[in-house]
Amino acid sequence: FLHWYTGEGMDEMEFTEAESNMNDLVSEYQQYQDASSEDAGELDEEEGEGEVAEN
Repeated sequence: FLHWYTGEGMDEMEFTEAESNMNDLVSEYQQYQDASSEDAGELDEEEGEGEVAEN
């Protein structure tokens, strides 16, 4: 499929740049996911402590 794009005037370096941009975007979203799962883990621990104190 690459030949279709290069035939229309797209440079191969644009594909490399797009791949780099996608990798950066994926890693940024993974950082947010990791941070939100850590926050959820902290909330679960706090809720668990509250339940133990009530018993």
